[in-house]
Amino acid sequence: MEILIITGPPYSGKGTQCEILKEELKFEHISTGDRCRLEKQNETEIGKIMSQYEEKGDLVPDSIMKDLFSKILDENKSSKGIILDGYPRTEPQVNDLMQLVESKNLKIGKVINIEVPKSELLARAQKRAETSNRKDDKDAAIHLKRIEVFENATRPAIEYMKSKIKVLTFDGLGTIDEITNRIKDSL
Repeated sequence: MEILIITGPPYSGKGTQCEILKEELKFEHISTGDRCRLEKQNETEIGKIMSQYEEKGDLVPDSIMKDLFSKILDENKSSKGIILDGYPRTEPQVNDLMQLVESKNLKIGKVINIEVPKSELLARAQKRAETSNRKDDKDAAIHLKRIEVFENATRPAIEYMKSKIKVLTFDGLGTIDEITNRIKDSL
């Protein structure tokens, strides 16, 4: 099983690109946010802990995410590949994922990093707030906090990943098709 990581700030279009690449590559798409919501909805042990963090827009502790991703890797071991969307988000998570992958004799193929200017991220967040049914999408303060958390924790993690894994950075402005074509040309 190959692992493809897609990263970038909130509202950069990661989920959209994951869905397209999922069809192209025949990989499973693992959205960290969707999986965390499922864990919460099912009131699993992990889900209950996550609820306390996500509703405030905070990141779930790395130890909890490591446990969840160990479970996810085991569940998908017979897949051709998986696309990780939203993980890893911190330097310790990068190390945790590298250890998990190595311990399970898997490999990380590439990291796709989508870059979008903050002004555009905020415009996209507002647009999503108008159409989303998620409670956390309605609060502008949470949008700002998500972007701030990305800048403070995830951007350094992406830089750190560059020393460990091949990271390809793409401009996230333009039409969905234009962004998809940029990414597909590199794969």
